[in-house]
Amino acid sequence: MRSGLIRLAGLAAFLSVVAFTARVHGQIGGNTVSQLDTALMSLLPEATIDPLVDPPGQFHTVKPQEFDPAQTNLVQAAWLNGTGCPTNAFIALPNATFTGVGGTMPFTDAACPTGDPNDQRNQGLLLAKTGPTGNFASATAELINVKGITLTELGYDIRKPLSSVDPRGSHCGAGAPRFDVVTSDGVVHVIGCNSPPATTQIPSATGWIRLRWLAAGLSAAFPPILPTDTVKRIVIVFDEGQDASGGPDQFGAAILDNIDVNGMLVGHGATDAS
Repeated sequence: MRSGLIRLAGLAAFLSVVAFTARVHGQIGGNTVSQLDTALMSLLPEATIDPLVDPPGQFHTVKPQEFDPAQTNLVQAAWLNGTGCPTNAFIALPNATFTGVGGTMPFTDAACPTGDPNDQRNQGLLLAKTGPTGNFASATAELINVKGITLTELGYDIRKPLSSVDPRGSHCGAGAPRFDVVTSDGVVHVIGCNSPPATTQIPSATGWIRLRWLAAGLSAAFPPILPTDTVKRIVIVFDEGQDASGGPDQFGAAILDNIDVNGMLVGHGATDAS
């Protein structure tokens, strides 16, 4: 049994390398990508909610998780204080002798004029994959209580300068971080950080970009998300590592904030993965 699991993990890792390397260079058909994402969704445990106290369709939580069946300890997902996109924050100014605080001034990053009002510690969602893309492991985050909704808007803020294709800052590839949207018919729809391009991008001079996929972006997902589709599940997946197939930055990590579902923003959560 154990040898069979090892062979399965090895095969999945090999397919992952082939799929993501080819995806970066535009050499893979969408069916293969869809099959890989469908397999991953079947392996990730779905979060359970109590419908009596948590009515379906009221998105309110993003739960970090680590898919690491071989316990490689090379992936991480967690909300971390002080790493998010600042909205209605403040900065401290030193006194004349630099011996203490002389005052404060308000600070809001231009990329995030709005944010999660329940985020009291400016949290950001760290997603990291250390080592090669082919490792059969992923950092993930489950969007809780989205079942039954119809999508009109999806997005996040990403800690990155100027544009989504800038090689600096967080990794933003064709395949990661990506939304895997499972609809009620069981189809997995893929929206990567750069594929399809976001409908709108709001950059700032201080290193954040707000990415939003509206109607045109949702219809450009693979397969397209149609106005008639209802959501069963949404998971953010980060599985591109530090090798060449992880893109030109080879950074293997991203920090996100203000996860957006139909205009509802969630920017805080558990500081460790479950």
